[in-house]
Amino acid sequence: MRKQLVNPPQRYDGKPHGLSHAVIDTATGTVYISGQVDWDMNHQVSSHTVEGQLKNALNNLTIVLDASGSSVENLLNLRIYIRGEFGEFLEDIAPILAEFLADSRPALTGIGVASLASPETLVEIEATAALK
Repeated sequence: MRKQLVNPPQRYDGKPHGLSHAVIDTATGTVYISGQVDWDMNHQVSSHTVEGQLKNALNNLTIVLDASGSSVENLLNLRIYIRGEFGEFLEDIAPILAEFLADSRPALTGIGVASLASPETLVEIEATAALK
């Protein structure tokens, strides 16, 4: 099989939702990461600000990257979804992203949306990475 499912034990169980936190295409060494949000094991957010949820979603992204055998340095593409007008948050989130991504500098798209995985979810991050 050319597909490997990745579901780290530190993240909530995605099986009831029909998802894996990441899927590795073993033929190409590409890691496709599902949208990471600020959810604990019970699907509850721990922060009620965009900045706080972004930091927590990035932390969760790191957990999934590590479990996949990849890293922030190997990110190819990042899509950040924010509830509301993305541009209104850019000044506040840019320093967080710059610190997290450092020299990795993947292709990045920011998208403002009307809704996400739950009414309390303000930020979701989807990514593609290469294996180390």
